[in-house]
Amino acid sequence: MSVSETQAAPAVALLARPGAARERLREALSHADVQLVLEDDPNSLEPQVLQEARPQFVVIALEAAIEDALERLDAVLSAPGLTLVFDEAELAARRDGWEAQRWGRHLSAKLHGHQQVLPPGAEEEPSLQLEPGHPAPPPAPREEALQPHLEQALSWADEVPADSLYSPPAHLHEPIALEQALAALQPAVPESLQATAPPSPPDTAPAAASAPPISFDHTAWSLVDDVVEAPAAAGVAAIEAAQPSFDTDHLSLVDLDAAAPAGARAGSLLVLAGIGGPDALRRLLGALPASLAVPVLVHMRLDGGRYGNLVKQMARVSPLPVQLAEAGQHAAAGEVHVLADDIGVQVASDGLHFISDAQGISIAALPAEHTALVLLSGADLGHVGPALDLAAAGAWVAGQVGEGCYDPAAATAVVAAGMVAGEPQELAQAIAARWGVDDDNGEAP
Repeated sequence: MSVSETQAAPAVALLARPGAARERLREALSHADVQLVLEDDPNSLEPQVLQEARPQFVVIALEAAIEDALERLDAVLSAPGLTLVFDEAELAARRDGWEAQRWGRHLSAKLHGHQQVLPPGAEEEPSLQLEPGHPAPPPAPREEALQPHLEQALSWADEVPADSLYSPPAHLHEPIALEQALAALQPAVPESLQATAPPSPPDTAPAAASAPPISFDHTAWSLVDDVVEAPAAAGVAAIEAAQPSFDTDHLSLVDLDAAAPAGARAGSLLVLAGIGGPDALRRLLGALPASLAVPVLVHMRLDGGRYGNLVKQMARVSPLPVQLAEAGQHAAAGEVHVLADDIGVQVASDGLHFISDAQGISIAALPAEHTALVLLSGADLGHVGPALDLAAAGAWVAGQVGEGCYDPAAATAVVAAGMVAGEPQELAQAIAARWGVDDDNGEAP
């Protein structure tokens, strides 16, 4: 039974400028079993027309030319119960063939609220994402299944031939102790010498004639200095005087934070993204709590450097304030700072400061022990090596997985190296658990 047979087709509005991106999105919606109630250019669309269409979902092809139109339609797009689905116009225009069909199935699943993303007739789609964790252990053998084999082996035990390749001679045996081996090496005294031995003097102890064989106690052996001039009593006194003495009355705990170098607690959450990143970034920022104990730094390469538009888009969904980072500015905890390509960071005694840097953000410049790093869809592969080096030094590193990750190369690489993996909402929950601020006392849990 298809989704259309179980529930009414959702009403969808398509907002995109005329062109290849709009045609690709229209074709995907035509196969998604939805009701297309409106298709128009957002630059010429009036808010009242969009409101009267009463859509449940609005699919928007994002590009710089419609940013002002989205600001004008913001009151209608922010209505409760209305779900926005964004797609990059440039990416949608290039999507074709198998990639277009795969994206269309995921779009249909999102619009209908289910997880059926397999093509028709497919029973299982192989996962291209590496998943962390140990493989499931094999099932333990049941005792009743082994019992017949054990009984059979017991009945055959008497018929198994013994190993007769080597039989040691009967007169040979191994000594059971080192003392016996050493005593066996002593020369034997002939009986004739024993009979003619002179009698012992009267003042000799009788026990000397019947002294037992020499025994070596190897358990008491120790290394001895060649020159020992002090008497035994003086040696014992010297050993007793050399014993250390600990004064436990004056022990105290060391303030680790006071001994840490300047800037060691300049923590931050750095988010790296690229192609397909706007949707993943919205899901991540939208799931973060209203306050964090660290600042959030976002770097996503955009064609044309339209970072001001990215700030406006993220401010609509983020519970944290979003602003564009500027050189000389301090990275404030509980705020989102969008970094341009020429903005880097510098660690100071009071936290992180933004500086002008033609190379952009440097992962190696961040303090590892108090840094979280998240690689979303489209993150640069060149960031994988520095990210893993930072993780080896104590940083918390995670990568996005799931069907919404359109460019998973960098994120998959860190996940394959054993880092944290999850959907953007799951990563936001993990971040909130580690760096969220407790409302009762204002401190991180």
